[in-house]
Amino acid sequence: MWTRIAYFSRETLVSLRRNVLMTIAGIATVAVSLALFGGILMLSKWVDHGTERIKGGVTLEIFMKIDATEQQIDDVRDALDADPNVKNARYLDKDAAYAEFQRIFKRNPDLVSSISAADLPASFRVAPKKAELTETVQDTFATQQGVDTVTTPGKALEGLIDVTNTVRFIFIVISLVLLGSSLFLIVNTIRLATFARRREIEVMKLVGASNWFVRIPFIAEGMVQGLVGAGLAILAVLALKHFGFDDAFNDRDSFFSEFYVTSADTTLISFYVLAIGALIGVVGASVGLRRFLRT
Repeated sequence: MWTRIAYFSRETLVSLRRNVLMTIAGIATVAVSLALFGGILMLSKWVDHGTERIKGGVTLEIFMKIDATEQQIDDVRDALDADPNVKNARYLDKDAAYAEFQRIFKRNPDLVSSISAADLPASFRVAPKKAELTETVQDTFATQQGVDTVTTPGKALEGLIDVTNTVRFIFIVISLVLLGSSLFLIVNTIRLATFARRREIEVMKLVGASNWFVRIPFIAEGMVQGLVGAGLAILAVLALKHFGFDDAFNDRDSFFSEFYVTSADTTLISFYVLAIGALIGVVGASVGLRRFLRT
């Protein structure tokens, strides 16, 4: 058994060296396509976690008109206390609204200095008892006297999800095109290898070698290309998590602070990338061999 393994390993390395340029091209194409695929899976997880967390703590913002009277504010407060669909509500007066405005836009001092507390409306931050009741509560208070607008996180998330879906579709299409290209390169590499060794293969067949005995070194060659390309793609995915999603979006004051990618997500995505890389290599080698070895 060990003799066969040594033989298959030696033949695989010999074949890889003979077609080094095609091998490098195949590995590079697999790496780029799977890096894009892994990146879009990570982006999807990032958005999914963020939207679920925000929806789990969903709140409405009831913004009063800037010139709303104290009586109108009290009426809205009483209505919130009496509403069975409302879990809790927190009132933010103009000073509290201005303090939050300063926190959110602390990196833009010119904007902060141009706004005063009097320019901002008082508001109520409302948590419904269930996320499904958000629109019901919104409809109830949108027509209250003194209320300017009632906003929900749904509209903000809607735009983000639409953009993410568009980006996801574009990158999946690009990934599929590149995976097709890498499959084509692996097929041609294997065909070149089998053509270069056609006489040797004929001799092996004459002395009784089975088709699978002949196939294994070539399939191993394709698998090596797929796995090496997948390994490079996994390094790119890990770098994206560390330098992109972990570092670029770790500001607690940012809207994206609720979005994250876990280590478990990264491990699962890496497994998918590795499995697809191996599959592409095996399929490419099998297709490349069909022309020369038929059962």
